[in-house]
Amino acid sequence: MNLKPYRAALALPGIRPLLLVSVLARVPHTAAGVALTFYVLLELDRGYGAAGLVGAAATVGAAFGAPLLGRLVDRRGLTPVLVLTTSAEAAFWATAPQLPYPLLLPAAFVAGLLALPIFSVIRQSIAALVPEDRRRPAYALDSMSVELSFMVGPALAVALSTAVSPRLTLYAVGGGIVVAGLALLALNPPIRTADEERAGPPARVPRRQWLTPRLVAVLAVSSASTVVLGGTDVAVVAVLRDGGEVGWTGVVLTVWAVASLLGGFAYGALSRPASPALLLAALGACTVPIGLAGSHWWLVCLALFPAGMLCAPTMAATADAVSRLTPAAVRGEAMGLHGSAITVGVAVGAPLAGAVIDRSAPAWGFAVTGLIGLLVALAVLPTVLRHREPTTAPAATGSTATGPAAEPTTTGSAAVGASGDEPAGIGTAATR
Repeated sequence: MNLKPYRAALALPGIRPLLLVSVLARVPHTAAGVALTFYVLLELDRGYGAAGLVGAAATVGAAFGAPLLGRLVDRRGLTPVLVLTTSAEAAFWATAPQLPYPLLLPAAFVAGLLALPIFSVIRQSIAALVPEDRRRPAYALDSMSVELSFMVGPALAVALSTAVSPRLTLYAVGGGIVVAGLALLALNPPIRTADEERAGPPARVPRRQWLTPRLVAVLAVSSASTVVLGGTDVAVVAVLRDGGEVGWTGVVLTVWAVASLLGGFAYGALSRPASPALLLAALGACTVPIGLAGSHWWLVCLALFPAGMLCAPTMAATADAVSRLTPAAVRGEAMGLHGSAITVGVAVGAPLAGAVIDRSAPAWGFAVTGLIGLLVALAVLPTVLRHREPTTAPAATGSTATGPAAEPTTTGSAAVGASGDEPAGIGTAATR
């Protein structure tokens, strides 16, 4: 395999420390949802529905907060936003273990609204540090780091909650998130290219100029991708439970994550970009028949592998596309919208698959969410092909800035697998 694209990307100044911080910072974020779930179940003695409501509150908050924080980054810079969100995270995680359930619910919403924007900041910084022709391998590395975080974070939260205590796990997760915020403050990654910084503050760009049909199509692809991933997470658990092999769930989800890592690695080495819509179509088409494999864990692994290979590439491709279609003046807001699209997709995919499974059979969880991904891809493909835009984003009026944008934040409370880009704030889900 051609490793030159990766060597070229990693040789750029600032990329290696950024990717290292991204892996370490994302682990506590991916653990947060599981930690909250165990806390509500075991410490507050509530049911799964109550735990799900806490995750839903955080998810709704994150969906609203991501573009607002992104716009604040565009207008005030990164440091004020990191100070604000790190302080908000510290306040929530310091008090959450002491809050009764009626207060924990609104607190989770506010925490989601002001969640530390790790995913968006990392991807926005990649767009600033990496020239357009090298962004694909850089975003592929970023997507692979998300997979690694999801392989470690939720498992660590389960181990701490069961071996120590759910309350102390909340403190540990919160401490990790605050340390992540401080690490980002210390690193202070750039959010604009050197040329953009020299040009001075970018002029504001009206939303109608940059929120083009093609960008909307990319956001739809981002959301549909995580509908598929969130649905697959739930369907895997259901199909293994139906076959009496639920004990193999961790192994199956690990295989799914490894397949995504391999797919992301292969995608980053490609010499030509792949359309996010086509990748989503392939992901949906490979997900639909997984349930036909039966309920033996090793058959599920085999059936899941092709779809897994497409997870990281699809999410990396959407981030790359947003970075190419958005001017620098609104890069943060665009990445926030990308994160919100991902968050909404996860919030829809998991319960949708669960509802379908409850009314039919586990195999239909794969079929329905995969079909949604396929149909969305086919629906937006004409827009993607018709609105052929330049690979460099339009410059902001009164500025020489051109280029990027990117972001994902996801909060939820149940999914614990290799699904999901990108995750942020409180909660875990499919967040690549």
